[in-house]
Amino acid sequence: MSMKQATISHVPSFLHLSNPIVKRLVQLGFKLGPTSMILLTVYGRKTGQPHTTPVGLFTVAGRRYVFSTFGEVNWVRNLRSNKNVVIAHGRHTEALSAIELSPEAAAPVLEEASAPLMTLLPLRLLAQSWYGLKPGATHADYINAARHHPVFELIAA
Repeated sequence: MSMKQATISHVPSFLHLSNPIVKRLVQLGFKLGPTSMILLTVYGRKTGQPHTTPVGLFTVAGRRYVFSTFGEVNWVRNLRSNKNVVIAHGRHTEALSAIELSPEAAAPVLEEASAPLMTLLPLRLLAQSWYGLKPGATHADYINAARHHPVFELIAA
């Protein structure tokens, strides 16, 4: 399965209700959750207009990544069309470029980034539910998860 054939998913309805609140908290500079929550602005593939969504920013070996928890959602499709992004947290903003990783390249990143989450029961249950990952998951399990949850590295523009 190629990177562009990820399973199309839908965002759970509770996120449509909570995202405006999360956006505002991130704009104000609050740290949310065990990851670094940021606002990711991507440009529409049809309109070119900016669209902003809160996502977790993961740092692995000094490099920054964003994962699509809910599969091939709009921000993923937009990012594939235009690699330029802006990330923001509080008053800090940064213009970057995004590179989509193959599932094989994304698997070790996903594994390392998710390891701390697997130690906390509520987050482990979410990882199991959303990514299909359990403690003791194999490398093949992480490759499979990466096939359905695109991973992008963010680099200097």
